[in-house]
Amino acid sequence: MPVDFSGHRSSGINAIAYANLRSYLGLKEKPVRIYDVIQQLAIVDEDILDLFGIDTIELGRGFLLDDEDWKDWVMPDGKPCQIPAYVHMEKRGDDWILLSDSGRELGVQKPGCLYFDQVYYPLENADFSNMDFKSLEEVFDESMWSAVVHPGAHLSLDDEGLAEMTRRAARLRLKTDRAIIGLFGGSIFEVPQYLFGSENYLMYMALYPQATHRLMENLTAIYLKNLEKWLGAVGSYIDIVLFGGEDMGGQNGPLISPAMYREILKPYHTRLWKRAKELAPVSVQLHCCGGVRPILNDLIEAGMDALNPVQITSAGMETAGLKKDFGERMTFWGGGCDTREMLGRGRPDQIRTHVRQQIDLLQEGGGFVFQQVHNIMANVPPANIVAMFEAIGTNA
Repeated sequence: MPVDFSGHRSSGINAIAYANLRSYLGLKEKPVRIYDVIQQLAIVDEDILDLFGIDTIELGRGFLLDDEDWKDWVMPDGKPCQIPAYVHMEKRGDDWILLSDSGRELGVQKPGCLYFDQVYYPLENADFSNMDFKSLEEVFDESMWSAVVHPGAHLSLDDEGLAEMTRRAARLRLKTDRAIIGLFGGSIFEVPQYLFGSENYLMYMALYPQATHRLMENLTAIYLKNLEKWLGAVGSYIDIVLFGGEDMGGQNGPLISPAMYREILKPYHTRLWKRAKELAPVSVQLHCCGGVRPILNDLIEAGMDALNPVQITSAGMETAGLKKDFGERMTFWGGGCDTREMLGRGRPDQIRTHVRQQIDLLQEGGGFVFQQVHNIMANVPPANIVAMFEAIGTNA
């Protein structure tokens, strides 16, 4: 059974929890490096990947390998850490402010908060119904989730940047036998929310379907152009291309109707995912949170090979039913341990029992990559994390 831990930005661990885990395990002290500043995700070091028998690694681990690529910062609990040197951040009063390259305030971390909240939406006041969306790419660098990028994505898609991506990807491929996950993104549902604001964009989809299709056409054209460059550089060295986030589900079911998904999003997902498989020998993983069972057939038809994080506590996402109805046509990349209630609040013995039950349900016949449901949060006791991986060992 393959196991993923920190192979992408939704299977990782909060930096505070990671520091506590290393201390609990008595491992050699190392600087905690936060590679995803917005979510405060730590780079998981090789000693822990080996200890827990992890089978995946993110392509970004081939970048920022020198000490000068990092700069000192401090975690919300006051412990020292490092962040990528290319991230622009300032302390203003008690707040930490994330800035774009142009100096615009994109996000804020208030005292007592563990993450950054987006504070600027570049197209919040735009006249959506009359836009032609031709200059869409110009505003990506002024929206927090697309401007503050992970290692590797900080390089430009010009000849110099692409050549460096190829060198780094080839070097990582030579040094690891883990499956390499390349994070492309290519979000057509979430990115517009970061540009227009979620409440605006969800309304626009219903009010202005023709304008929404114009947006989809232009957004997809941008992604296809970038996908060809990016996979041309790294496609020979990675195993999985991760699209998303595309969080189309909430706790109680999809955020849009299946009919709206089929009309507005599915044709463009199909074009993107089909093209990825034409360009490189990769599998398509989709990051999509929430209760999305009503659109799983459509996602599979569009070309999705694996769904992450398999949010088993959401409506319709009961494990046994998902495996029975979809197990022969897709891989469940996640669902191995509930992070909403169990991992942070359960006892180690409860976690071991829960994980073994999930594995028994999902492992049979293949099509399952073990991962906890989304990232491990700051409050998770290290003993619970160890219990989760111990349970995996008893079923391997």
